[in-house]
Amino acid sequence: MSDFGFHLLGRRVLCAVSGGADSVYLLLRCLEGARERGYTVAAAHYNHCLRGEESERDERFVRALCARLGVELSAGRGDVAARAAEGGLCIEEAARELRYAFLERAADALGCDTIATAHNADDNAETMLLALARGAGPKGLAGIPPRRGRIVRPMLGVTRSEIEAYLAGRGEAYVVDSTNASLDYSRNRLRALVMPVMRGLNPRFSEAAGRSGALLRADEEFLCSLAEEFLAAYPDGRVSCAALAAQPWSVASRAVRLMAPGALERGHVEAVLGIARAGAGSADVPGARFCAGGGALFLARAGASELPERELAVPGVTPVPEAGVALVAEAVEGPGEINTSLNTFFFQYENICGRIYCTSRRPGDRLRIAGRGCTKKLADLLYERGVPAQERGLVPVLRDDLGALAAVGVGQDERALARPGSRAIAVRISPLREE
Repeated sequence: MSDFGFHLLGRRVLCAVSGGADSVYLLLRCLEGARERGYTVAAAHYNHCLRGEESERDERFVRALCARLGVELSAGRGDVAARAAEGGLCIEEAARELRYAFLERAADALGCDTIATAHNADDNAETMLLALARGAGPKGLAGIPPRRGRIVRPMLGVTRSEIEAYLAGRGEAYVVDSTNASLDYSRNRLRALVMPVMRGLNPRFSEAAGRSGALLRADEEFLCSLAEEFLAAYPDGRVSCAALAAQPWSVASRAVRLMAPGALERGHVEAVLGIARAGAGSADVPGARFCAGGGALFLARAGASELPERELAVPGVTPVPEAGVALVAEAVEGPGEINTSLNTFFFQYENICGRIYCTSRRPGDRLRIAGRGCTKKLADLLYERGVPAQERGLVPVLRDDLGALAAVGVGQDERALARPGSRAIAVRISPLREE
């Protein structure tokens, strides 16, 4: 029997049990390991209400199975068809969204630190082939990850034939989803028509695919670590266009994906790298807009052109999602040498008039940048920095009740510049991270 991933399981495991052969195997193997390894097991079943009486049959089967095995069960149901229509999703996407949301809630309610799903080696091989058909990159071609947060897949080393042999040996029953025989679904067509051909070429094709996926996943993790290391040099979220353009495509493309709030297609990545190479322009991606100007690439919300007024939390974090940054403020007692940069500011406490808040630039805004010996219009300073006209409204301006104190990426006015050893408020600009 192939290895079961007991090492992925935590102290209390929630098994996702549909009633099919894979999930019954998952529950039984987890219970076997619990006796030997000292963890506890609960189960969860989600009724998608898509197959009428057959869906009700599945739920009854799982309830009876868990009662016989003495396993605590959390059962839920939802209207997948309604969710699909509401969100403009296909049925499979809506079902997955509702199912995983339920599993997370069930795990919280039952105190489980691990959610185990029944994806097996054949599922993984099929997923890799479907990704190949779509032209996916290494991440997609690597197949199903063994772990994603607290969701784990301990059966990725076990084939479907091994699962069926195990259940037959124990005399365990399971239910069969009638839609699995329908060739209307891409995965079913691949399973029925392509997988037999691949096994004809290599009887252990699923295991071989799993090894390839592990190698691809290791390479992907390494390349992502290089992209993360590159981005770490720009903690304010404003990445040097020249430095990004100089990176190998495999690193630069991953840096762009890491900066974005959602998944990107290759066309989105190429558009962003295009404006980085040009050093100017903007590129819309799902949920955001990348902007290039003043030698930097930064992230803003799609369609945003101005920033609403926001009072800074001191101490605290004030997100500015339109600009893709967060303002981290804290009171500082007697700091040493003041190192004010374009993205970290120190304001003399007693020189601040009223509150500190963030807005877009306003007509008449001027800054007397420390060390320059002159006062200039903020509009001129933004022009000097090379910020495109259409993006200037997204530059965060910090101000108090007397006027502008600083502009991110531009500099700080002398009026409230802190002195070493004084009481000060420090404001650091960091990239806004979204989950």
